[in-house]
Amino acid sequence: MTHICSVKMENKYIHGLDEYIRQGEPQEKERGRAWQTAIGLQEVDGLKTSPYLLETARRHIEGHITIGEAKQLIDSYYKSQTGRNEIEGERTEEADKVSARITELLQEQTFNFSPAQLTSIHRRLFEGIYKFAGLIRDYNITKREWVLRGETVYYASADTISETLEYDMGQERNYSYEGKSIDEAISHLTRFCANLWQIHAFGEGNTRSTAVFMIKYLKTLGFKVTNDLFATNSWYFRNALVRANYSNLQEGITETTVFLERFFRNMLLGETTPLRNREMHLDWKPEVGSKSANIASESAKEPVQSANFAQGLPPKCKNCTLEEVAVLRVIQQDPSAQQKFVAKEIGKSERTVKTITARLTELGIIKRSKGKGSDWIIIYDEIR
Repeated sequence: MTHICSVKMENKYIHGLDEYIRQGEPQEKERGRAWQTAIGLQEVDGLKTSPYLLETARRHIEGHITIGEAKQLIDSYYKSQTGRNEIEGERTEEADKVSARITELLQEQTFNFSPAQLTSIHRRLFEGIYKFAGLIRDYNITKREWVLRGETVYYASADTISETLEYDMGQERNYSYEGKSIDEAISHLTRFCANLWQIHAFGEGNTRSTAVFMIKYLKTLGFKVTNDLFATNSWYFRNALVRANYSNLQEGITETTVFLERFFRNMLLGETTPLRNREMHLDWKPEVGSKSANIASESAKEPVQSANFAQGLPPKCKNCTLEEVAVLRVIQQDPSAQQKFVAKEIGKSERTVKTITARLTELGIIKRSKGKGSDWIIIYDEIR
């Protein structure tokens, strides 16, 4: 019950930034989304941020201060008597400082797909908070999970962490998404994400570090994923990672990425599948014949073939590639987007964007409203 209360309080603060995302200038929207994501991710450890953090975030979003200055203000606040009094008996200081640091990382246009990048993210998020910030753990761990009735996931053994990180990232680095359908791509991405989290390379802060790493990695694939899904469903994200790495064959329970795939599909494709934590609990039993029961029956199937695919994208895009979906998502948000803008948004060349839009046009997925240079129109008129 305590955790649920903290989630509600956290979401109240998140919603206080909605106005910037709905009505702000482009830079305000970008900063607002980064802060929303950063604040929401504190939920994975049941933490809540302070009103002072929200006030500081607003000042940064509005351009009155830089993110560096925002971090300095928060650090100074917790050196003062006011800050020390407010956080007595709580971990608000950690939530505030880590939120600002996540925001900074999400705004940086740099990324290196490597174990060193993951450890660097952890160090930057938790330096001065955990003594082991950025250090691979040298002891084995277990964690009691609500969704598993108090059982634990089996995390990587301390003496194999470095080798396992290198192996998993090497496998992902050598995997080609070229020509893969979006279903195949998301199935692969979710499994990689689940494997990376299961290693649990650090003593604490693994879910937040994994989330930041994945957001930045997905950006290199052309997706802007700092949105309200991480902001309002980060606890679901963590529980989905747990279920993707837990088996109990005596009880007929096997690892499943179905819940994590729902999260990724909603995030990347704009689908609207409900994300309910209770459905991941081992004791949850849906009413026979209910819609939830039908959804739950899919959990044994991988990869997921979601019936809601067309909620965010046109039906003809079922076999689109990651790059094509990334272009479509930009066009959805800004139908007047020019190729130069789209290229910048997805991190590809203008030539690549031109090739993609030509193919999407040929497939009857998009068209121009009034000829060359006019707004894009996404075609949804196919019967679902």
